[in-house]
Amino acid sequence: MDLSDKVVLVTGGTGSFGRVFVRMVLDKGNPKKVIVFSRDEAKQSEMMEEYQGEGRLRFFLGDVRDQGRLRRGLAGVDYVVHAAALKQVPLGEYNPIEVIRTNIMGAANVIDAAIDRGVEKVVALSSDKAANPINLYGATKLCADKLFVAANSYSGGHRTRFSVVRYGNVVGSRGSVIPLFRRVRKTGVVPITDPRMTRFWITLEQGVALVMTAFASMQGGEVFVPKIPSMNLRDLAEVVAPGCRHEYVGIRSGEKLHEVMIPADEARNTVEVDDMYVILPAFKSWDGADAWSRYPRVPEGFCYSSDTNPVRLSQAELARVVELC
Repeated sequence: MDLSDKVVLVTGGTGSFGRVFVRMVLDKGNPKKVIVFSRDEAKQSEMMEEYQGEGRLRFFLGDVRDQGRLRRGLAGVDYVVHAAALKQVPLGEYNPIEVIRTNIMGAANVIDAAIDRGVEKVVALSSDKAANPINLYGATKLCADKLFVAANSYSGGHRTRFSVVRYGNVVGSRGSVIPLFRRVRKTGVVPITDPRMTRFWITLEQGVALVMTAFASMQGGEVFVPKIPSMNLRDLAEVVAPGCRHEYVGIRSGEKLHEVMIPADEARNTVEVDDMYVILPAFKSWDGADAWSRYPRVPEGFCYSSDTNPVRLSQAELARVVELC
């Protein structure tokens, strides 16, 4: 994770991912400067207290909806991690235009500002919900993914390159089901949507490591997908709330029984690389040698889904993960 002499800006830098990203980059990346760009002044104030005396850290209040503010914040920046998003599924269904303004128009603003300011590389965070989306949040993230891939053509003769990382549910992030299970276990009853439900599972630290891998290997237009384990929701409930009765409440609107990170239709453009898959751009009109041609394509009909994923967390493995939250 070598960022020597690089200035790095992270949008949504006070969120779950942003806070871990900042900590890991400052500890291990040797950056020239890290800029936290977010609209939450209270969380920025908390981080200032936490990192008091850290001369490489800067805080910049702003919203990705405001392109002028982004342009100001990106002055002199080398790398950008775009983590800002509205991601609560039920709230997104009731407030669709707000999600569109942040997740889609905000992504477009990041792209324009990065090109105008001569940023070298931009990596955007996506979601498994962007693959075959069935809710508005997933649809906006899919749109954002398409914008970031196409931005490599849109940048024209500029040097800026854009790529995307896509991963599943994050252990310990805001909105994680673990805090819910912990709150309700004292009642003796744990609500579970469906006993068959599975999800991909990744830690925040693994998510940061994937972003750094993307920075190191991207040519522009890739969607990087890590090989990560799946877990069964019922197993997780038994680990977090042992002995509690399970109450099956049904799948909520906008939810899937199983999550997909690479649909079969995207598999035809996907190569397998060690501990990850790389979805290559279906349309490429920008310069650059194809460093991915030496890697094997995934088989015809391949689908990377949480229910068919061969790597599954046992209850014992889940218990070790939960201890860290």
